[in-house]
Amino acid sequence: MMDVPTSSQRQPPCQPWVVQNGWSTATPSAPINNPLPSFHHLNLGSPPGQTPCHSYLQASGNYSPNDLNALASRHNINHNMQGVQQIIPGANQGRNIPPCSLPLMNEASQPCNSLQMSLYSSHCSYQAVAPPFQLPHTYQAPLNGPQLPHQNYLPVSPPLVEQCVNQSKRCSPQPGANVGSSFGLGEKLASPTSPIQQQPQWTVPTHSRGAINDFAPSSVAQERTLTPQSPNSESRYGLDPELLPSAVKVMAEDRAEWEGKVFVSEPFSRLPPLATTSCVIEDRGNASPFAIRSTSYCVPCEGQAALLTHLPLGALVTPLVKQHSGEKPLPLCKDTDCVVGCGSCGASMCPAMGWQDCGQRFYCPFCGKLTEVPWQHYQPTQGVEGVRVDKDKRPELSLGSYEILNSLKSQSAALLLAIDVSPSALRGGHLEFVTQHIHTMLASLKGEDGDSVADVRVGLMTYDSRIHLFDLSPDLSRPHMLIVAETEDLQLPVREGLLVSLKDCIESVNSVLQLIPQFSADCDDSSGVPIELPVKAGLAVLQGLGCPGRLLIFHTSGLIETGSTNSSSGFFGTNKPKTIFQPSEQAISLAKECVGQGCGVHLFVLSQQDVGGAWPGHIPYLTGGTLLTYNHLQGELDRERFSTDLKRIVEADTGYKAELRIFVSKDLRVSGCYGLFVPGPSPGHVAMATLDKRTTLAVELAHTRALDETRGAAIQVVLSYSNQLGEKRTRVHTLTLRCSRHLQDTFRNFQAQTLLAFYCKKMYCAGLERPLQELREELQTEVTQALASYRKHCCSSSVSAGQLVLPQYLRALPVYINSLRKSDVLLPGLRSSIHRRLQQHCQVLGMDVCGTATHFYPLFLPLPLSVDATDAQLLEEALRCSAASLEPRGLYLVHAPLTLLLWVGAQVPACTLVELFNTSCFSSLPSGETKLPALENPLSVSVRSLIDTLNTQAHCTRKLLVVKQGDTCEEALQHHLVEDKSPNGGASYADFLYHLHVNSVRLLQ
Repeated sequence: MMDVPTSSQRQPPCQPWVVQNGWSTATPSAPINNPLPSFHHLNLGSPPGQTPCHSYLQASGNYSPNDLNALASRHNINHNMQGVQQIIPGANQGRNIPPCSLPLMNEASQPCNSLQMSLYSSHCSYQAVAPPFQLPHTYQAPLNGPQLPHQNYLPVSPPLVEQCVNQSKRCSPQPGANVGSSFGLGEKLASPTSPIQQQPQWTVPTHSRGAINDFAPSSVAQERTLTPQSPNSESRYGLDPELLPSAVKVMAEDRAEWEGKVFVSEPFSRLPPLATTSCVIEDRGNASPFAIRSTSYCVPCEGQAALLTHLPLGALVTPLVKQHSGEKPLPLCKDTDCVVGCGSCGASMCPAMGWQDCGQRFYCPFCGKLTEVPWQHYQPTQGVEGVRVDKDKRPELSLGSYEILNSLKSQSAALLLAIDVSPSALRGGHLEFVTQHIHTMLASLKGEDGDSVADVRVGLMTYDSRIHLFDLSPDLSRPHMLIVAETEDLQLPVREGLLVSLKDCIESVNSVLQLIPQFSADCDDSSGVPIELPVKAGLAVLQGLGCPGRLLIFHTSGLIETGSTNSSSGFFGTNKPKTIFQPSEQAISLAKECVGQGCGVHLFVLSQQDVGGAWPGHIPYLTGGTLLTYNHLQGELDRERFSTDLKRIVEADTGYKAELRIFVSKDLRVSGCYGLFVPGPSPGHVAMATLDKRTTLAVELAHTRALDETRGAAIQVVLSYSNQLGEKRTRVHTLTLRCSRHLQDTFRNFQAQTLLAFYCKKMYCAGLERPLQELREELQTEVTQALASYRKHCCSSSVSAGQLVLPQYLRALPVYINSLRKSDVLLPGLRSSIHRRLQQHCQVLGMDVCGTATHFYPLFLPLPLSVDATDAQLLEEALRCSAASLEPRGLYLVHAPLTLLLWVGAQVPACTLVELFNTSCFSSLPSGETKLPALENPLSVSVRSLIDTLNTQAHCTRKLLVVKQGDTCEEALQHHLVEDKSPNGGASYADFLYHLHVNSVRLLQ
C-alpha cells in the first residue's frame, strides 16, 4: 500500500513485515511476464536491517532513458511527437464532453521536470488524449513517509524534459482505436531550442536527498506573484494535480447534461445520470437509478469476461427511496388486483416477464420456468412481441417500480421512550430540558382537533439499575409506576396500559415527564449502566404486546459492556481475526431479537465519552436506528441539535419488520450483500428491524453460466414491510440490463460514484474480520488490475506505455478510491478516536450513493465576498478538494454529509467580516463550532440560506465549524482536502494515480 501507518497503529501479527512506506515485500504469486499476473507492489526503499527482495522487479518510481527505451521496444512504441499527439477515437454514446485545456502548474511551486500535459477532447465522447507524462529525474523519499539517510535508492539517469508544442491543435480520428481518456507518461530528450528551456526551472541544492521540500524555485519563478501551494498539495513525482482528471469536472459535466431534465428509464436503457445530479426520472419499465443503481449497465455475457474487468458486478439498492418532487407518486395497487408473480421462485410480476400462449402463461427470467396465469387475471396478448392488451393499465406490467397493499393488517407501530434517571443523570442538570422537548415533540404529533396524526401508541419508562414501567391506562386517575428489580430474566408485571394511544394518554405522559427531574437518587451507578438493560426492557414491552416500534433511549451514565469474558470467547482467546469493528456476541444476539420484533433502537447519549467505556452503537445501527452523542446539553448549539434530531427521528417515514428478497437472472446468483443489517444464512434474503428512505445495501452478483445476449440480465428487489399504521406493503423494483460479449461495452457503462459506494460498503463490512492494511492493498490491487485490463483489451496498439488510459466515466475513480483508502476507518491517524471511527463506520455504511460520493469527495464551494441586494445568487462552481484551491482573500464552505465547515482566509476584507460575523477583526473571529449571527444584509442572508439548504440534504444534524487560516482547527479541513496528503499518512491523489499507472503498465510487461 502507499500509506504510512502512524505510530499509534499496530500491524496485524498474521501479516508479513512491510517496509516503512507500506509497500509489501512479499514475493508475487505469478511471474512478471504473465499477461495479467497478480499485483506487484512497488518497493520504494529498504528499512533498517531489511534486505531488499530481488525476486521481482523493483522500481523507485522513476525510469532512466534506457529503461523507457527498453519498455518502448517491448511494446513497439515510437516516442515521437506525432505518436504522442494522436487522438484515439471510439464509439459515441451520446455524452457530449466539452473540450478543455488544463493549464500548467504554477512555476513558483513546480518541482524539477514536473508533469506538463493538456487534456484534449476528440470527436468521440469517450476519449481524450493528452501528451505524455514527464518523469522527474530525482528519486523521491518513500511515499508520505519520513526519509531515512540509510535508505537504498535505485540509480537512475536524470532525463531531460520536453514540453509538447501545439497543444491546442485537434488531431484527426483514427479508426479502430480505444475508447477512454488517455494521459501521457513518457519522455524524450529535449533539444537546445525546446520550449521548456524558456520556462523558469527548479534548482536542486547540492545537499538535497530528493525530498520534495528541498526543491527551490529559481529567481525568475520567485518574481511571479502566484498563490503558493501547500506542501500537502505537491506531488512527490512532480505531477501537477490541476492537470489530473477532476471529479468536480465530471460532476459538472453530468449536471450540465441532466440537471432539471427528464431521464427516461426503460428496459436496456443507457447509463443514467450521476447520483449527485438532481433530475426527474420517468419510469417506463425500469426502476429509477435512485432505487436500484447497477455498477455497470452492460453485463458481460461470460463469467470469465466479468473477471477480466477486475471490477465488481452488482447493484446499490435503496428500497424506500423517496420520489423526486417532479416525479409521479409510486402507484399503489391491492394484492387481489395484481397479476400473481412466479409460482416457482416467488418473484413478483414485472415487465421482464415474457408472455406465451396468447397470455395463458409467462416465462420467468429469474428461474427460467413457466407459470400459468389464473383465470381471473387472464388477458390476451397482441402483436409480435406478445404484449398484454392491459399492459398500460397495470403498474406491475408496465412500470419498473410499484407497491402492493396487502389485505392483511398488523399492529400499528409504537413509540417507546426510555429515560436514564441514574444518579449521574440526575446530577447532570439536563433532564428538565430533555423532558420539556419530549413533551413538545409529543404535542406536535397531535392535530388541532385532538386526534393523533397517525394514532401513535406511546409508552414511557425510566431506568437506573432497575426498570421503572408506567401504566398509562386512561381508566386510572394517575399513572402507576411499576418497578422491575430482577433484570436478568425480565418479566412484565402487566401488559395493559404500557402502550396507549397518544390521544388517550397525553395528560398522563406529561405529568410523568414533569416529575422525572425531581426523582431522588436511591442507587449507586459508579459502575455504570449497561445499555443492554433499557433495550431488553423495551423489547420485552413490544414483544408482550406483539407490535413493532421505535425505542428512543436517553442515556447519561457511564457506558459499560456486559457479556461473557472467558478466554474461549475473548479477544485474544481465538485464532480468528478480531477487529475493533466487531460487535459483541450479546449485541448481535440482542439485535437479532430486535429484528425479529421490528424494534428500531435510537440512542441519545447525553454525556459524550470519547475516551474509555464501551461503544454503544452496534445495537442501534444493526436495527436501523442511530447513535447521537452530546456534551451534557450545556451549550445552545447542542440543545438546538438535540431538538432537531429528536424531531427528525420521530417524523421520519419508517418501514418496520422488513424483509428484502433479491432475485436475479437464472444465469446469475447473489454472492454477497453488504450494509447495516444482521447477516442471515442467504445473501439474497435480508431481514431488517427498521429502514428509512436512505437505507442502502450493496448487492454483489456472480455468473453461474453464460447469459443470453438477447434476453439481457434482470435484477428484482422485493421489500415486504409494515408502515406506521400497521399496513403491510410490498414494494417491487425491477431493473433490466443489456448484455454484451465485448469487454469494451462493459467498461463504458461503469460509473465511478457507484463503484465507490459499492467498494465502501464491501470494504467496511470486510473490516469486521480482516486487517485494514489488507483491505487497502486489495482496493489498490483491483483498481490497478482494472486499468491494466482496460489497457490490454480495450485500447489500440498505438497507445504508448507512457499514456495513462481511463474509461470515460471512470475518470474520477482513482481519486474516489484513494479517498476511501485513507479514510479514518481504514487508515486511522494519531487523533482518530476509537469511538469516532466506529461511529463513522456505521454512518457511512448506511449512506446512499449520493451521500457516499459527497462524503469521500466533499462539495467545496467558494463564497462571494459581497452580495448585491438585487442579485442574491450565491452558488458558484465547486472547486477541487485541495489546499491549492484556497486563497487568503477567500471564504469557502465545505459540505459533506457529516460535516459543514466554513474556512476564512486571513486576508478577507474587513467589510466582509462585518457583514458575515459582525466583527471587523480577523483575530477576534469565533473559531470552532459556532452559529452565524442573524444579520440583515444580503451576504449574511444568502450564506445562512445556503447553509439551511445544505442541512436539509444532510443525513444528520450538523454544527457549523468555522476554521480560520493558520488556526489549530485547520486539521479538520485537511481531512476533507482529499486530493492532498492526509494528516493520517494517506497519499495524495497525484501520487496515488502515478503508482496506479506505473503498476498497471508493469502488469502487462
